[in-house]
Amino acid sequence: MPSAVKRVFQNIGELATATGSTAVAGKAQGELLMLHNAWLLEEDGVIAATGTGKAPYADDSVDCRGKLVTAGLVDCHTHLVFGGWREYELAMKLAGKSYLEILAAGGGILSTVRETRRASEDALFEKTRGLFFEMLVNGTTAVEIKSGYGLDLETEKKQLRVVRRLKEEYHDVAATFLGAHAFPEGMDHEAYVNWLCEEAIPAIAEDGLADFCDAFCDDGVFTAEQSERILLAGKRCGMIPKLHADEIREIGGTQVAARVGAISCDHLSETGEDGIKALRDGGVIAVMLPATSFYLKKPYGNFRGMIDAGVPVAVATDMNPGSSPNLSLPFAMTAGCLYGQITPSEMLTAATINGAAAIGMAEKLGTLEAGKQADLVIWDTENLDRLIYRYGTNRAVAVFKRGVRMIGKENLWNV
Repeated sequence: MPSAVKRVFQNIGELATATGSTAVAGKAQGELLMLHNAWLLEEDGVIAATGTGKAPYADDSVDCRGKLVTAGLVDCHTHLVFGGWREYELAMKLAGKSYLEILAAGGGILSTVRETRRASEDALFEKTRGLFFEMLVNGTTAVEIKSGYGLDLETEKKQLRVVRRLKEEYHDVAATFLGAHAFPEGMDHEAYVNWLCEEAIPAIAEDGLADFCDAFCDDGVFTAEQSERILLAGKRCGMIPKLHADEIREIGGTQVAARVGAISCDHLSETGEDGIKALRDGGVIAVMLPATSFYLKKPYGNFRGMIDAGVPVAVATDMNPGSSPNLSLPFAMTAGCLYGQITPSEMLTAATINGAAAIGMAEKLGTLEAGKQADLVIWDTENLDRLIYRYGTNRAVAVFKRGVRMIGKENLWNV
């Protein structure tokens, strides 16, 4: 058998990483392993060891020139497969138009549904591949992608086939069926819920297209009772529950997430003490979406209260064409620190190991520890605090996926 190929990343100014293979909760969320004058040894795409001082010999080496190194970021909530864009809505929002007024003018989520239905699978794949590459450039090495812009079986499957094709190329891509994203035009709501539970979910499961099943449980969308029915139908078909909740108003979504054993509950802008308790007691990861709050000028959610109560908190972009047209997880990290009142250490945990746990990948991703995949980012900054502080410009100079340089040239400072 051929011998293993080893590479050492040396002269790391600061190596910052969470530890473990499960979500980190509570006060411990801010406790990182911080190594200075460090090195990391990678062997055939897997981390073999880390340490400080003189680096061990290896077949190849990367000089990190005193810069910060972290695990690759994990974006655990996105809507990356969609047709069209909705930049024309910006002027309407600035003019004070409500969501319902924008919808009446032909905008909103249903306009994206129409564009996604019209688009070919190949066109959607090329677009999605380009969007993911932009995420990769910004330090994201693993991603979750939802359907939900079809609201019919043909288009939902088309979206999820695009996700599967992206996974074949980039490996760590999680697929979520979100047929319960909105109600199709002209269809009775209860009839649509019945169709999801009895026809769509079994068909998606039969084709093996989704790891997770999600629903938008909120005011004016799916009720708590409808959402629970949908998630339980998905669970019976082997899909792990997730849930959108409390973006607009609390209607019992966190309690649903806890009852059905959801791996995560996402948005949570309006979650109060009872909801936080439900998440904690149910062992549910809270996925916060500060870029969405920024774009919609809405509350950011109680990051601090959740962490202090012992709820593991993750952060994601919620990248979508309507409420968060943003591919930069580092921007979401800065916004979350500033408006969620959490530390850079807590935020790095949120964007790495907790994000990985929210998509069932924490055993192999999210930390820089022996045995984990060699997914890592070299940042053009000396420390973690400065990474969060220097928002608005991309600081990732090299991104490695399973030990393969995806972004950045051999000379890191000529990229």
